[in-house]
Amino acid sequence: MDIAPRSDTLVVPSDGDAGVVRKPFDLLRWYAWVSLAIIVSVAVGLGLISSRFIINESVERDALLTAQFIQSIADAEVRHVAIPNVRTMGELLDPRMDQAMPDVDPDARRKARGEFLDHIAHLPDMLLANIYAPDRTVIWSSNPALTGKVIESDDDLERAFEYKMRVSASYHDFDDARSEQKFVTPPQQLFIENYIPLFDADGERVAAMVEIYKEPHDLIVRIEHGLLLIWLAIAVGAAVVYLGLYGIMRRAARTLEVQQKRLISNETFVALGEVSSAVAHSLRNPLASIRSSAELAQAFDEGPAQKNISDIISQVDRMAQWVRQLLQSLRPLNDEAVPVDLPQALQESLQAFSVPLVRSGVSLDVCPLPSLRVLGHPVLIGQIFNSLIANALEAMEQGGHLRVEVVRQDRRSLTLRLSDTGKGMSEQQQRMAFRPFFTTKQGGLGVGLVLVKRIMERFGGSIRLSSREGEGTSVSLSFRLAKS
Repeated sequence: MDIAPRSDTLVVPSDGDAGVVRKPFDLLRWYAWVSLAIIVSVAVGLGLISSRFIINESVERDALLTAQFIQSIADAEVRHVAIPNVRTMGELLDPRMDQAMPDVDPDARRKARGEFLDHIAHLPDMLLANIYAPDRTVIWSSNPALTGKVIESDDDLERAFEYKMRVSASYHDFDDARSEQKFVTPPQQLFIENYIPLFDADGERVAAMVEIYKEPHDLIVRIEHGLLLIWLAIAVGAAVVYLGLYGIMRRAARTLEVQQKRLISNETFVALGEVSSAVAHSLRNPLASIRSSAELAQAFDEGPAQKNISDIISQVDRMAQWVRQLLQSLRPLNDEAVPVDLPQALQESLQAFSVPLVRSGVSLDVCPLPSLRVLGHPVLIGQIFNSLIANALEAMEQGGHLRVEVVRQDRRSLTLRLSDTGKGMSEQQQRMAFRPFFTTKQGGLGVGLVLVKRIMERFGGSIRLSSREGEGTSVSLSFRLAKS
């Protein structure tokens, strides 16, 4: 469907300027950018929150399992060497306290401590292990260079001693300024620091603090896979939401645009109808009087004025026909759609133009049409064919070829094309073809195609025009099929 181009700018007068040029508000473009920004922001926020949650939960879970494992080893080694329950592994780890425990067999104490430290030294994925006494002295370390050092200004260590709880943290880069982070093998990526308290027999005092640095490769791989799936799911979900909302908004915008154009068109037709009715009412009586006077003069005058009188009658009839066409094109189309035999309606119109077609030297080629019924009104469907055939005849003044064929058919619609080999139309003429009162014919009124378009749209169909100058014009009519 060809529609006349609309202006891209709106001139709004102001007091200080002659006019301010403003672009029209594009709802679809505004919604596309704003919704994209909102959806991307929400998706990124959800992704960051989900990623942080996955990392934190994974690290906490690994730290809990490590703490449970170390505490279980500590209890098992104490029981294994038959040390009385009044002593715990936390109390046995500091060699400086050996003399303060005369009730504990020295060999059993050394054996339990040695086996526990051996388990600690061979933990999987371990980077560094330190054991602190309550005075923050390193009493054992997998890095011998740290043994005997006093660690100060370590917030995580202080919090673990103060609150008597397990403390864990994750890092991506180690800090050279922290004296306890002296790795024998530096970490490659994410590593985890765990502080695990070992209590005395009463469970009230932290007798020793175990610090474990781990780089759990399997856990890191699983975290990376989890993050990849999270971000992929968020990206796909955001894309689906955006495209879905954009599609709905695009359809709504198109519907609003069509309704706006239809409203403007209806208002235009209403205004033109009122004006046309007033003009027609004012012209009919004078035209009738002029024609009656001319016919009377023609009956009594046999002289040379006969030709002039005939011209007067002819021009009056022509004006009367314009008035009828104008009123017909602007009147409301309230006819109900009924099944119409399309081949019969076409045949009746072609039969009515059989003599003009032969007189104009136009050959006719009608392809066999399927016996189908379309939604419409017999009189209005005939008016469509009459208008298009008349236009084709006027475009082929020197003769030509008119072809009628079905170009597409499905269960719901049928498209019929009328093609002529006339003088054709320019691109600008095609854009203006369906505007009221636009015509390229001398003495034409410019309402034929307007009426055809209104009738087709009234019954749920459409019309499309294509033309090339010097080659001809094709008009495609899409009809809705009636239910059989």
